[in-house]
Amino acid sequence: MTAKGGAPEEAPAYVGHDRAAARRIDVRDVACPLTWVRTRVALDQIAAGETLEVLLLAGEALESVPRTAEEEGHSVARREAWPEAGLGAWRVLLVKGAPRPASELLP
Repeated sequence: MTAKGGAPEEAPAYVGHDRAAARRIDVRDVACPLTWVRTRVALDQIAAGETLEVLLLAGEALESVPRTAEEEGHSVARREAWPEAGLGAWRVLLVKGAPRPASELLP
């Protein structure tokens, strides 16, 4: 779901089953790798320890977004089918990890 001008539309913060999400994004309307790109941008805009709720579709996005988040130091608090958002929709709650120290190999 996008707002005028192609920017992703943001839903208000949402209280889920057991964690309050600081932010919610819906990436059901884009394909990989844009699902991760939009998720990464949203993670960059919240503080470490806060939760991001991501609505996505089953398939490649459901596999790659949580996996990539964990590879980058975030954790997956919940991953569940979310039929309220439509057929094939899933909800993933990501908890932003602490910033990693800069690499000595990269400038």
